[in-house]
Amino acid sequence: MTESSSTPAPIDVLLVEDDPGDVLMTQEAFAHHKIRNTLHVVSDGVQAVQFLRRQGQYADAPRPGLILLDLNLPRKDGREVLAEIKSDEELCSIPVVVLTTSEAEEDILRSYRLHANAYVTKPVDFERFMQVVRLIDDFFVTVVKLPTR
Repeated sequence: MTESSSTPAPIDVLLVEDDPGDVLMTQEAFAHHKIRNTLHVVSDGVQAVQFLRRQGQYADAPRPGLILLDLNLPRKDGREVLAEIKSDEELCSIPVVVLTTSEAEEDILRSYRLHANAYVTKPVDFERFMQVVRLIDDFFVTVVKLPTR
């Protein structure tokens, strides 16, 4: 089997996260596990929507193949961002993994009702966090067949 047929092509991943520590841990997980995907980071919900719609400073932004979305964001809450993505015909096919500290049942239920593709609680332990990021990447990039548009 050739490299090209066994290894998925790299994708663009949009991380929507306002905690600099979590951004750094995600970047370190990508580097440590040699994840070939390109990680783009925005720090609030307004920027996330602008990135996805290629508005303003994000006019040249690539279409992400996966979104990692925190729920508790400034300016526009992650739940609002999720609702906007999943109600937009152009964006709704992009898988969204809610990656948050909240273990509240209402957040889990609401996220799935808004059509999140997965809900993952952020581990506090660094090693476990790194493993979770790798598992998300493995699943959504290697195992799952994603739409190209």
